Amino acid sequence: MIYALTLGPFALSYLLSYLLRAVNAVVAPDLVADVGLDAAELGALTAAYLLAFAAFQIPLGVLLDRYGPRRVQSALLVVAALGSALFSIADSVLTLTAARALIGLGFAGGLMAAFKAVVQIVPESRRALANSVIMAFGGLGIVAATQPTELAVVAFGWRAVFLWLSLAILASATAVFFIVRETPRPDRIVGIGEQLRGVGQVFADAKFWRVAPVAMLTAGGHLGFQTLWAGPWFRDVAGYDRDRVAASLFLMGVAFLVGVLLTGVVADWFVRRGTGLLTVMAGFIALYIASEIPLMMGWTYLAMPAWFLFAMTGQASILAYPWLSSYFGAGLSGRANTAINLLIFAFAFLTQTAIGWVIDHFPAGGDGGYDPEAYRLSFVILLGAQVMGFIWFILGARGLSRA
Repeated sequence: MIYALTLGPFALSYLLSYLLRAVNAVVAPDLVADVGLDAAELGALTAAYLLAFAAFQIPLGVLLDRYGPRRVQSALLVVAALGSALFSIADSVLTLTAARALIGLGFAGGLMAAFKAVVQIVPESRRALANSVIMAFGGLGIVAATQPTELAVVAFGWRAVFLWLSLAILASATAVFFIVRETPRPDRIVGIGEQLRGVGQVFADAKFWRVAPVAMLTAGGHLGFQTLWAGPWFRDVAGYDRDRVAASLFLMGVAFLVGVLLTGVVADWFVRRGTGLLTVMAGFIALYIASEIPLMMGWTYLAMPAWFLFAMTGQASILAYPWLSSYFGAGLSGRANTAINLLIFAFAFLTQTAIGWVIDHFPAGGDGGYDPEAYRLSFVILLGAQVMGFIWFILGARGLSRA
């Protein structure tokens, strides 16, 4: 019961975080039609969430380790609610981008606050499973951002949907503040200077840099595609209509939900039998990289199996978080996890923005769509970087297993 009371409100706020992160994949046609966005503007606007999210990760780690997840998360959620309300009334690219950035800033603690709470109350051997359960709520958020959101947008308009979401976020902030039990603060409060030196300790650690690149390239690349460009890919490469695009994104959300739960259950099973977390992570990442080959080649007859596997395994690097918490210790866990989160979301921002830039350098397709060759080139670049990151990780795996 204590786990549910402490982690439940965090899980629900993480659901909303993922819903707002992924919603533009569904409402993109409405934004393009209402505000007149081109592909680069759509990518930059959507990625503003990720940029603000990433930029706040280091301050977030310091705040979590100093003030605890309850107070930090409830305050940030109020910012996200204001951003969603502003988005609902925005009528220019600049205002939409600013509102999207506020939403990203407000949800910057969505997962890391929950992970910090897990470190404080869950035994070390079960943290991978607890983290995966919380991540599964993100999967529910992705599911909610597909067909349910599409139905709401068709019925009421995208502006009303964002206004309602702002109210839901405020309710989530209230739940975190009033329901979550305050965890005991350490006897010795570490000063800001010492906390910042801890950040430097994380970034100076060689083992951190053995794990971080592959996590950044795979999880960041996955976020960049699934939360925006997967929908246009279905339209432009596979030739799906809007209803079928929404249905496909819904199935990807289900795959994400199944994937994060499966990752945690499988990792829990192997760890209890002596296999390292990072070994399990490597297996899932290999499957993720394999899923991108049919997408890169444009093999539309494999579209749904490939995207399903892509969504299932794209966040395999969540297993790096409990490993980092154990490696750096509870006192540095917030800063260690937000350090890798910074890299992941910075790369997700780069992915979303760069794909929009690539698309705009190809001739426009028919009916307002984009050239399928632009998606192919984007996957070629992304997959090449991920393979190099994976090789770098594997070459140092033996040293990591002894960490």
